[in-house]
Amino acid sequence: MHPSDEIKTLREKHYNATMIDIEELNPELWILRVRPDDELPSYKPGQYTTLGLGDWEPTNDPANNEDVGENLKSKLVRRAYSMSFPMYHDDPGQLLAPEDLDHFEFYITVVVRNGEPGQDPTLTPRLWALKKGDRLWMGPKITGHYNLDYIDPDDQVIFAATGTGEAPHNCMIADMLRHGHTAAIVSIVCVRYARDLGYQKTNQQLADLYPNYHYITLTTREEHNLSRKVYVQDLIKSGELEAQTGITLDPTRTHVYICGNPDMIGVPNYTREGEKSYPETLGLVELLESRGFKADHRRDKGNIHFEEYW
Repeated sequence: MHPSDEIKTLREKHYNATMIDIEELNPELWILRVRPDDELPSYKPGQYTTLGLGDWEPTNDPANNEDVGENLKSKLVRRAYSMSFPMYHDDPGQLLAPEDLDHFEFYITVVVRNGEPGQDPTLTPRLWALKKGDRLWMGPKITGHYNLDYIDPDDQVIFAATGTGEAPHNCMIADMLRHGHTAAIVSIVCVRYARDLGYQKTNQQLADLYPNYHYITLTTREEHNLSRKVYVQDLIKSGELEAQTGITLDPTRTHVYICGNPDMIGVPNYTREGEKSYPETLGLVELLESRGFKADHRRDKGNIHFEEYW
């Protein structure tokens, strides 16, 4: 069989979804909208699913495509992605629910090659080669414990993210506002450049409309930041978060959701005896636990919930 015919057969066999739209925010940051062939599964805001493409697919780097179609392994390259969410269409006062959409939204950054043998990314360069109407694979289930199950109506909720770690927070925030949550909701997003704030306009319009919602953005590589970078940890440690929002970081009525760079999260290590140690770099878990908060650990749920994006 000719390689092109074999690839066509493999696509027909494995793929179960269509790329219906690609929104390029900048060359390294896209919003992808994917429609499964079958009925859309229900999910809780904050959960994730899996996207995949065959190892036979080309990438966005021509240097990697010389052997496409030859020596096929016929395997799907897969990666988990949190469900992102548009929050609303035209009117920020008309918030959407997941069941209002006929597709799923993903907020993805392309992983840049680091030049180390065997360390090149496998899926995102293939996603970046797709066009509207192309086919791909999507996992049949949406799952995950990073959701709003732990929140009471009078709880303050703080969301902290780096980059595309904002994705799961979009649906969670829209869900809380749509259901009339009146306690403070704060979303903090830290990125390199302002161009990487893909949902800034959407969230700022919501913050302008809902008095209990605060949207805070931090950039670290813009020219005005180079002499004094402020990360999420700095915002909290300095007291600036409380000063900007008027909230008090009270662990008896506040939950914190953290998604993104492991250095921001600072997930502790545990010995078999249950002894805990923190990473060398100060992360949010250590910072918040020093103030009376408690991070999730296995089945022992606290008021710090985290999702690593690395």
